[in-house]
Amino acid sequence: MIHVRFTFFFLYIKKVANHLFFSLFFLAWHPNLTSNYIEQIQMVCPMYYKGVYHLFYQYNPKGAVWGNIVWAHSVSTDLINWFPLEHALSPSKPFDINGCWSGSATILPGNKPVILYTGIDPDERQIQNIAVPKNLSDPFLREWVKPDYNPIIAPTIGVNASAFRDPTTAWWSKDGHWRLVVGSKRDKRGTAVLYRSKDFIHWTKAKHLLHSSATTGMWECPDFFPVSLNGKQGLDTSSIGGDNIKHVLKVSLDLTRFEYYTLGQYFASKERYVPDNTSADDSTGLRYDYGNFYASKSFFDPSKNRRILWGWANESDRTPDDQIAKGWAGVQAIPRTVWLDKNGKQLIQWPIEEVNHLRGEEVEMTKIPLVKGSRIEIEGITPTQADVEVTFRIPSLEHAEPFDPKWVDAERLCGEKDASVSGGIGPFGLLTLASSDLQEYTAVFFRVFKSNDKHKVLMCSGGVRSSLDQDKMYKPSYGGFVDVDISNGRLSLRSLIDKSVVESFGARGKTCILSRVYPTLAIGSNAHLYVFNNGTQGVKIGKLKAWTMNSPNIN
Repeated sequence: MIHVRFTFFFLYIKKVANHLFFSLFFLAWHPNLTSNYIEQIQMVCPMYYKGVYHLFYQYNPKGAVWGNIVWAHSVSTDLINWFPLEHALSPSKPFDINGCWSGSATILPGNKPVILYTGIDPDERQIQNIAVPKNLSDPFLREWVKPDYNPIIAPTIGVNASAFRDPTTAWWSKDGHWRLVVGSKRDKRGTAVLYRSKDFIHWTKAKHLLHSSATTGMWECPDFFPVSLNGKQGLDTSSIGGDNIKHVLKVSLDLTRFEYYTLGQYFASKERYVPDNTSADDSTGLRYDYGNFYASKSFFDPSKNRRILWGWANESDRTPDDQIAKGWAGVQAIPRTVWLDKNGKQLIQWPIEEVNHLRGEEVEMTKIPLVKGSRIEIEGITPTQADVEVTFRIPSLEHAEPFDPKWVDAERLCGEKDASVSGGIGPFGLLTLASSDLQEYTAVFFRVFKSNDKHKVLMCSGGVRSSLDQDKMYKPSYGGFVDVDISNGRLSLRSLIDKSVVESFGARGKTCILSRVYPTLAIGSNAHLYVFNNGTQGVKIGKLKAWTMNSPNIN
């Protein structure tokens, strides 16, 4: 039996060695929590059915080692309180005897859910299979059946059988066909291989790829879905065409271990996706999250007309032995609502509204000046489990430092200009999980630069000061640029803090950064939370609200 302790609302994941095993628990904390930075991973499979949210996730029930991969299954009615059920899928047939790997869920006509997943056969080929509920009247869908006609999709000539996985949620087209994408690669070119079917059993490979991009390597965990040009409402995956829709293609890059996405047009009759020219179609392009965030998957929630995004964050240990000693590795990030920015050039992400139900004690600050060197403690809440929303006011933009066009790597720039390096406007923001003497802290902050007649905003999180542990930790300074107009002198930040996780949303969700951090001093009652400014230009706290975040009710 696996014993789990609960603290906040991050979903707990088990992952060891070179693979990920999703274990849907809430984040347990240990003072010596450690992990491995670069690892092979798989993704979750979310779904909404008859008033119940389902999360399927890869898991090894026999411990923190590679092998015995099953699809575990938990349910919720509010996306906050989760209850584990029996495993949905376990290796049992020739088409998945070496593992039930990641995939997705699709709701067929008649409100009939199906699971698509990658199985590993006796020849170690990656093949695509289907599973269906045994009893549709059971809203918890406790039992699943694997039809004998599996596999439904096998690698054919020209498809790399060892790099052919993670089928997407399928979408239906007016021509009477279902379509889905499987991630793959050709040499170093990442590919989204397209398939079509009339009956969801017999699938035909399309003549052309849905899309591909050179030098990006294996495309894991592809996700393809529509977004509305008008408003925040989500769209069913089968919403296709029209002047009010764009499509998103997201891929997880095996080479770099982060994700990028493009926005563009899906031409159903040609079975082609064409990205807009507003962002790069490679590893330098737009990212959901510029921190520790991978293997994400979205789904349409019809109960509230929204699209919800799930992402995963691994640990930062150096050795698998550390993970084995802990018995776990990895967390599922807070579910995010996703919609298209008004500029039509990027997505906006924000924690689902249900997270607010966990808010407890509240403190508020307004109209507080922050001169250079200011550090004000946020008191009256629990610093290790907190939700902080703050709007900063920048009285003048005249003192912004000039921006060097060579600064194309935001993460590197954040490392060179961390929170201790004074600038013109910034760094200013939050010092989370901080010790009283500031030997340890995880800074989440902004810098403002001047580039020609415009201003460029940099957002950073993490850094070498997040832990005094010098040997086992990977402690990057994550960073991303924020596409925001600050001519009005306002810049907002929201950070959700949970002991080893700091998940931050800049400019109302334009840029997001999740950091995994492992302080040795800033633990429990010894942790502090500050708002600070280390720039020569003074800024102000326009309004700050912070809450202690309570734990969910777990049965």
